[in-house]
Amino acid sequence: MKKERKLLGEERRALILQWLKENHRPMTGTELANKTNVSRQVIVQDISLLKARNEPIIATSQGYLYLSPSSTHMYTRVVACCHTPEQTKDELYTIVDHGVTVKDVKIEHPVYGDLTASIMVSNRLEVDEFIRKINETKSAYLSQLTDGVHLHTLEADRVEKLDEACTALKQAGFLIE
Repeated sequence: MKKERKLLGEERRALILQWLKENHRPMTGTELANKTNVSRQVIVQDISLLKARNEPIIATSQGYLYLSPSSTHMYTRVVACCHTPEQTKDELYTIVDHGVTVKDVKIEHPVYGDLTASIMVSNRLEVDEFIRKINETKSAYLSQLTDGVHLHTLEADRVEKLDEACTALKQAGFLIE
């Protein structure tokens, strides 16, 4: 049985960066650890070092993602919403069903100020995975700290998609105006 070579330091970080740039989907810490024959904790440290070098890497609920500059112009909009934790899936489905990406969730905490968490969901499968991880880890939604009130940064390739998603959120009773 041949033992795989453990990749070291800069060589490993260069490969991680290359893989993240080549993949247009998130890669988990475990997946990167397996590819480099190191622990997941080493990957977490490597990602921190890469971020410190201003590499545009974000941690999402699906894994690490490299934010490469898009060749098409993307439109963003911040919306204020309010709902119960049980309505989170419906809210996210309402948005992604209009071809819109939910980039993050933000709340205003009385002690810490603005708290932002990356979500990066663009379709129902990604929403389902996000909800599954919340439930599996018994985590709370950030909006539970603010009685359901929160902001989302939405992104789409056309402003009409943002308009349609906002109309649907309003009709569902999720949008705060």
